[in-house]
Amino acid sequence: MKPNQLEDRLIQFAINVILLCKKIDKSFASEHLAKQLIRSVTSSALNYGEARSGESIRDFLHKMKICLKELRESLINMRIQKGAKLITDVVSLDNLIKENDELISIFVASIKTASSKLK
Repeated sequence: MKPNQLEDRLIQFAINVILLCKKIDKSFASEHLAKQLIRSVTSSALNYGEARSGESIRDFLHKMKICLKELRESLINMRIQKGAKLITDVVSLDNLIKENDELISIFVASIKTASSKLK
């Protein structure tokens, strides 16, 4: 996958999460988790933009690992919300969880590839 395509995919993922979070109820748990989810998905997209202009392979790797951490956080958040039935649009939530899994796989592979260049 080309860097521009991955960046676009991360941006669209963040947009889709934001749109889904607009539909949540106003309970404390829903609002708390939705705000954190929005922070983590947007952070992964924003940090990927930073990674693309990394000053070195080490800088690139550091930012990519931050993206991966944020994506993993997002996945756990969505699984909690699904389990607690805080998001009623289960189809959209399942699609986002699937996309999140795929993005994690892409980042893991990219980090492995970049790490091998350091050796």
